[in-house]
Amino acid sequence: MEAFITAHWLDITTTVLGLAYILFEYRASLWLWPVGLAMQALGIVLYYQKGLYADCGMEFYYICMTVYGFCTWKWGKRSGQKEQEELPITHIPQHLLILWSGIALVLWAVIYLLLVTLTDSRVPVADSFTTAVSIVGIWALAHKYLEQWLVWIAVDVVTCVLYFYKDIPFKASLYGLYVIIAVMGYFRWKKLVVSQK
Repeated sequence: MEAFITAHWLDITTTVLGLAYILFEYRASLWLWPVGLAMQALGIVLYYQKGLYADCGMEFYYICMTVYGFCTWKWGKRSGQKEQEELPITHIPQHLLILWSGIALVLWAVIYLLLVTLTDSRVPVADSFTTAVSIVGIWALAHKYLEQWLVWIAVDVVTCVLYFYKDIPFKASLYGLYVIIAVMGYFRWKKLVVSQK
């Protein structure tokens, strides 16, 4: 048992932090950002060790977006919002939805080509998909858009399967749980959008 824990300590630690992260996200709590920062820093090491290079690189982007998301949630305002009010949950504007969908597709193709030509990745399609779509997801989360949950559902399903395949069982199980929490989070945030009005 001790050997198993020693071999999987990064997986276990990032899983615990990831569970705290998604629960704070579910509650629309600002605490999701500091917890996310710790999870991402450790994730860089974990993913590099497992040969998930796109996921490893993605953690650097997540760290930047975590700082941005924290600042946006803490001090960002939408038009017509009072100074003391918390940043409200809203729907992503249609023009941004189209733009960011296109960006995700282009990123998926570019990251796939990079993985195929520059690395020994055995899972370039899934690894590039989760990375490209996550770039959009964390941006949507940083702006507190309801639809970010739909992005995470897609990412979490693929990531769950990918991580079981790459022998990261704790994180894989966490992503399975993420799917359930993301569905619940979507409906919770949807109610919050209505109650804010």
